[in-house]
Amino acid sequence: MGELMHEALPPIPTHGGQVQEIMRYFPDAPRPFVDLSTGINPHRYPLTLPSPDIFARLPEADEEDDLRAAAAIAYGAADPAMVVSAPGSQSLISLLPRLVTASRACIWEPTYSGHATAWQQSGVEVQPVSDWRSFERQSVQRGTVCILCNPNNPDGRLLPAAQLRNLADRCASYGNYLVVDEAFADFHEETLVPALPHPALIVLRSFGKIYGLPGLRLGFLLASPDFAERARQFVGAWPVGSLALSVGREALRDREWLQQAHHIASSAKRRLVGILEQAYLQHEGQVSLFTLVITEDAAKLWTHLCRHGIVTRIFNAHHDRLRIGLPGGEEEWARLEQALYMWRDRS
Repeated sequence: MGELMHEALPPIPTHGGQVQEIMRYFPDAPRPFVDLSTGINPHRYPLTLPSPDIFARLPEADEEDDLRAAAAIAYGAADPAMVVSAPGSQSLISLLPRLVTASRACIWEPTYSGHATAWQQSGVEVQPVSDWRSFERQSVQRGTVCILCNPNNPDGRLLPAAQLRNLADRCASYGNYLVVDEAFADFHEETLVPALPHPALIVLRSFGKIYGLPGLRLGFLLASPDFAERARQFVGAWPVGSLALSVGREALRDREWLQQAHHIASSAKRRLVGILEQAYLQHEGQVSLFTLVITEDAAKLWTHLCRHGIVTRIFNAHHDRLRIGLPGGEEEWARLEQALYMWRDRS
């Protein structure tokens, strides 16, 4: 395999993906490249493409209403009035500082960096914490919005819904908010959505990660009807394109596919864990779609995998961590397994 064009690591993208950008630094790596950097389900939903005629008109209001109704049922919300649809959950994360009045954003880190960025860009102080006790203490400081991902990205931490419901009650007592990003929750039972409506609780859900269709750009915010209505006013007219409306309504109602996808992902996760253990690599996380590897040689391992045409997720702020998603086919599994065993046997 070829050496890096530069001695240092190439610039690391803020988020997963951007495979072509990264692999410019590894010109001799085998193709096609394997993207394991995102944690997105590699087995996409078998969507039915609608007639091209839908692109020749604006989306209808009843189509969005039907999408929100499908999302309410899929996520366990009692009323579609509590659902806000948008072009991806990232757009909703960026919108939250305009919807929630707070002087401080307490974020349980490490986690998805988009949350801190959104509040910092709005001029709100970000208070990072790294343990439950600190997070709980911040929840009683007035003017605070508490934010966490459950399951968490990138370490796969999963907290019980009852524990978070109690925290939401505590936030409400002090006039604060709790934002729970459930981007990877579809394969897990620990969801806060059934607790809605709740005066302090805001839940985010991502469609593309679980259904393997991130390019569709579809996400949801769930909150009390009053808060949701205010959010819809900020999002504006026609927030979701015709294709996402059509595919989202179909997929969210297909519970059989979701159950099968969960089974496939769980089996694949066990396979990935087995390979990592055979390679003597420490790992953690309860999420089906990715695993976090803990090693002091994370940067070297990331480079090693890139040289084998495999892109994983490395973090500028955490030099001992490497997130690995699920391969999508036997050729990808074989390449990953071979690369990890070569890493194990390198000395």
